Amino acid sequence: YQFDSVFHFAAESHVDNSILGPKVFIETNVLGTFNLVHQAKEFWKSDFTNKKFMHVSTDEVYGYLSETDPMFVEETPYDPSSPYSASKAGADHIVLSYAKTFKMPVVVTNCSNNYGPHQDNEKLIPTVIRKALTGEPIPVYGKGLNIRDWLYVTDHCEAIESVLKNGRLGETYNIGGWNEKTNIDV
Repeated sequence: YQFDSVFHFAAESHVDNSILGPKVFIETNVLGTFNLVHQAKEFWKSDFTNKKFMHVSTDEVYGYLSETDPMFVEETPYDPSSPYSASKAGADHIVLSYAKTFKMPVVVTNCSNNYGPHQDNEKLIPTVIRKALTGEPIPVYGKGLNIRDWLYVTDHCEAIESVLKNGRLGETYNIGGWNEKTNIDV
């Protein structure tokens, strides 16, 4: 690559945990993102030649989809519905503010639910598999009708590489798998 890039993938990311203890989500996702983007700006000393700060976020900043709603697009208004999604929305806005205020070269991606090898055991698919293998009841959030788009992790990595190479600075890019399903269907 022709860029000296900073990639920010870090986040507290489990919605249920954010409901039980929102403070760590604000500290990590909002304050942590601020610290990273600010330190990158200070380290680069406003010489942004061949530099890029890539912030990886979530489509949960847009809220919920019903069965009749169109897919999220980059212009979909933010409508976070949990401390997790609100903290990620705040982080997105902080990063984009650095593009506007300091002319810092940033790119934001909002991806759908990733799945694949080595996924955290708290996430839906590993939990369902683990519970099914042990014969335990499979937990369902609400009625399981929340619709999510499912994105295989290597597809996500390929999309991030594409945005890194081809993305316009100061822009947000949605990354999805075109694989929308309710949790109960998953």
